[in-house]
Amino acid sequence: MGEFKVHRVRFFNYVPSGIRCVAYNNQSNRLAVSRTDGTVEIYNLSANYFQEKFFPGHESRATEALCWAEGQRLFSAGLNGEILEYDLQALNIKYALDAFGGPIWSMAASPSGSQLVVGCEDGSVKLFEVTPEKIQFARNFDRQKSRILSLSWHPAGTHIAAGSIDYISVFDVKSGSIIRKMVLDRQHLGVTKSRCIVWGVAFLSDGTVISVDSVGKVQLWDSATGTLVKSHLIANADVQSIAVADQEDSFVVGTAEGTVFHFQLVSVTSSSSEKQWVRTKPFQHHTHDVRTVAHSPTALISGGTDTHLVIRPLMEKVEVKNYDAALRKITFPHRRLISCSKRRQLLLFQFAHHLELWRLGSTLATGKNGDTLPLSKNADHLLHLKTKGPENIICSCVSQCGSWIAYSTASRFFLYRLKYEHDNISLQRVSKMPAFLQSAVHILFSEDSRKLFVASNQGSLHILHLLEGSFKHLHTFQPQSGTVEAMCLLAVSPDGNWLAASGTSAGVHVYDLNHLKLHCTVPAYNFPVTALAIAPNTNNLVIAHSDQQVFEFSIPDKQYTDWSRAVQKQGFHQLWLQRDTPITHISFHPKRPMHILLHDAYMFCIIDKALPLPNDKTVLYNPLPPKNESDVFLRRTAHAFKISKIYKPLLFMDLLDERTLVAVERPLDDIIAQLPPPIKKKKFGT
Repeated sequence: MGEFKVHRVRFFNYVPSGIRCVAYNNQSNRLAVSRTDGTVEIYNLSANYFQEKFFPGHESRATEALCWAEGQRLFSAGLNGEILEYDLQALNIKYALDAFGGPIWSMAASPSGSQLVVGCEDGSVKLFEVTPEKIQFARNFDRQKSRILSLSWHPAGTHIAAGSIDYISVFDVKSGSIIRKMVLDRQHLGVTKSRCIVWGVAFLSDGTVISVDSVGKVQLWDSATGTLVKSHLIANADVQSIAVADQEDSFVVGTAEGTVFHFQLVSVTSSSSEKQWVRTKPFQHHTHDVRTVAHSPTALISGGTDTHLVIRPLMEKVEVKNYDAALRKITFPHRRLISCSKRRQLLLFQFAHHLELWRLGSTLATGKNGDTLPLSKNADHLLHLKTKGPENIICSCVSQCGSWIAYSTASRFFLYRLKYEHDNISLQRVSKMPAFLQSAVHILFSEDSRKLFVASNQGSLHILHLLEGSFKHLHTFQPQSGTVEAMCLLAVSPDGNWLAASGTSAGVHVYDLNHLKLHCTVPAYNFPVTALAIAPNTNNLVIAHSDQQVFEFSIPDKQYTDWSRAVQKQGFHQLWLQRDTPITHISFHPKRPMHILLHDAYMFCIIDKALPLPNDKTVLYNPLPPKNESDVFLRRTAHAFKISKIYKPLLFMDLLDERTLVAVERPLDDIIAQLPPPIKKKKFGT
């Protein structure tokens, strides 16, 4: 692997926003996740749970509900009283519609997907028709006395259950009138609470309504008679969410204590056809409130205040007991929040509403392998750049020379010129940025810092020539074949001749920057691209996909390289393919053309193309052999993959020069320490 001096950076004070709600789409096997800052993320569960799309947050959009309708259409609603529809191609919001009922607490789509119903602060339940272009208000249902906190459709689409404070209402969809009201008991362990909040309801085909509430109960009701059938006391705190399987043979609930409970419909006796709901499994994968749950055909999905998205496979539903049956916990976004200026040794950190520019520290000390060297000069916090307005930052970048910073929100693009005078730094904003640069989803500077490449959410790629304090628009590559698919990843060759761009699907296009035209398109692949980079000298494009495959494509020859073909013929090591975090960054060693450097959140790897690939019988994560072993043994165990798991969670890693690495880590304990305290649970013996 070689020896490197490593800057271990742990002052990136990034804390992900908590998860507010999730919505699973059975048709596309995708999961939508909304966070407390208004950000919405789309995970492709068929593509190794890769976060393929995201919509930036907004200070006024506190999302309280999320649902899919009409197959692939995604809607959200929140405390600002608006219903939003998302454009999954252009990665922006199509429109916002005011429901005129105050803050919206709940929303649900009809089984056919042709109707939406929302529950509002003023006690109103409003029905909307989903039309091809947008949604249209249909009518109000009978107004209730308190806010509507949860909604669920009967699978036949004829009735709706609405959870409120102290009672559950059942509405007839055709007339909009209430036909049943079930009043909840406030008694909890002998103590009468002031009110009982129905946080979630689920309507089953047989007319059963399942409710979860603030007194820690899961209750089953007969909607025809309005009577309580069964009650399960499962927590000493709120039960906040519920999701039912499509087959209605199991459901999952999440509690404020961080526990997820699984209920299943089982036979009373082995010979009886009578069945009842039984609590079968508790899972404690969260430290804080489980605000939302989802039930896919093969997994239980949960999220909450501790920011983790947890996917727990159902072992009885998994046909092959392999790595896909393992627990997954997704904490960090699958996009880069950090960019680096190698020449000035600067790091730019992206937060929701500001950027931080840091200069790395330095040392004059020397030592042997594994030593921690004392700093002779500490890292400097050079710049804190706060955005104006309520929109979150989508993307940002610092130039290699450290003289330019660019970032974008949903409606504005910002470009700054930086000047350094000893320890002082001055900032000059470039004014009158053109409107076509807004809503950029990726920004990249050329190696010589003379050009800026901007990928818009409409699928076009803009090239700007940077002058002393201004810019000149050189060219715009229009999207291919009339699509508006956003280009989410860019890579430029070090010689400035080639630009590679990847969209939200699996396509990669290569552009000739000298002749300003499309050079070629990399053959299509089934899984989305997670990282790409162009090697110096050879101009080979290295592409990493969400299924952990890595391809090398020769741009001048317009074909895969011999090494890449050999890799696909033999195949990667089984343990390599079983990793559950995507590769997020690829780089190259300036003096070692056979080396490819890449990393995910839990490992840093150097692939040496000069060495043979490991097979499944070889130890992939090979430790350093003892020094007294013979050279024959060293040659026999050497293979192309050199992997280090010292740095984790690893958000960014790159070469500063041929002997120096920078690694940005974000320990999970530091994130948990900044979250609100969880509910204290009494433990035995305390």
